[in-house]
Amino acid sequence: MSTIEFQVTGMTCGHCEMSIREEVAEVPGVDSIEVSHQTGKLVVSGNGPVEESAIIEAVEDAGYKAVRSV
Repeated sequence: MSTIEFQVTGMTCGHCEMSIREEVAEVPGVDSIEVSHQTGKLVVSGNGPVEESAIIEAVEDAGYKAVRSV
């Protein structure tokens, strides 16, 4: 299982979390999504390779910015 963590900017509430979760859930290979507007973090896990660029694009489609955490 691979896990990628992102820092997301622009989230202010639970609705923001829900919007991101819905978009990221559409990315192939994603099995688990944890997102928190309080910490500004998004953690995505999948059984196969999960494309980092696809996650970032999904977050942007939801109206937010994501950068992979180091």
